[in-house]
Amino acid sequence: MSDCLFCKMVAGEIPADVVYEDDDVLAFRDINPQAPTHVLVIPKEHMATINDLSAVDAQIMGRLFLAAKKVAEQEGIADVGYRTVMNCNEDAGQTVFHIHLHVLGGRRMTWPPG
Repeated sequence: MSDCLFCKMVAGEIPADVVYEDDDVLAFRDINPQAPTHVLVIPKEHMATINDLSAVDAQIMGRLFLAAKKVAEQEGIADVGYRTVMNCNEDAGQTVFHIHLHVLGGRRMTWPPG
């Protein structure tokens, strides 16, 4: 989408602090980190919310989590623990309407999250 912030990052029109990339997925540091490690993992294809997914998107969703695992290993938080979060729509805290998986770590997480 031409007006999507994350699509512009995928296209290289807006810079991102990229920590992982493959043919289908881009992972970059969040500009407003909520933990010492806060990386967003996105599909390169635009999908606005979880509600827009269908059965054909199952593989890309799995690839997001495999990329999150790689990011956690690369960032040195895989063994001590990390949290993955995906928000859906405004009431859940989604501010960019391109699905993204948050990878948070580097400190002890509390529950409930908020």
